[in-house]
Amino acid sequence: MAAILPFIPGELPHLAQAVARTLEAGDIVAVPTETYYGLAVNPFAAPAIDRLFAAKGRADGKPLLVLIGEPSQLSLLVPAVSPAARVLMETFWPGPLTIVLDAHPSLPESLTAGTGTVGVRLTGCVPLRQLLTLVGPVTGTSANPAGAPPAATAETVQQTLGDRLALIVDAGRTPGGLPSTVLEARDIVRLVRAGAVTRHQIENVLQTHGIAVT
Repeated sequence: MAAILPFIPGELPHLAQAVARTLEAGDIVAVPTETYYGLAVNPFAAPAIDRLFAAKGRADGKPLLVLIGEPSQLSLLVPAVSPAARVLMETFWPGPLTIVLDAHPSLPESLTAGTGTVGVRLTGCVPLRQLLTLVGPVTGTSANPAGAPPAATAETVQQTLGDRLALIVDAGRTPGGLPSTVLEARDIVRLVRAGAVTRHQIENVLQTHGIAVT
């Protein structure tokens, strides 16, 4: 079964070291997010991504989103940020808005599913954001077997996926609720998945800059 480490702010450097070692080894870590627990692997390592798909029992072919701890990490994932994306980041980050941009060529095709794009979110979960500031970007798919309900506690993750993970970061029960909104913000702005940030909120922000949402 997976080792469980509690999130204790005063012991963050120690926790970050343990998580970083696990990710560097190509293993999977369950982490809290602003909704449910998620599964984190190194987004730059194709073998780790393959292991993640196998752990969830999910066929590859769908892109994975990436979580970051601070805006400076964005440059590791995307070569450029559109004006629309910049406005949205300044308004809704950190928070439940995943923004899809052109992917950096170094990212594995298994992460992007061959789309040439990647969805990125500056997480609104304070413990995770503090952790990722030290560790760097990670994947953010939900911590549950394919087709099963999402997990709001470390105990649930251990029960359903513990034998397939190396480590679980326990920050208590997560809030649950709606998933992040997914929005493509390249040449056009397109709502990909409705979620916690509404289309109306997005349109209100972008219309002041003369940008439409399709």
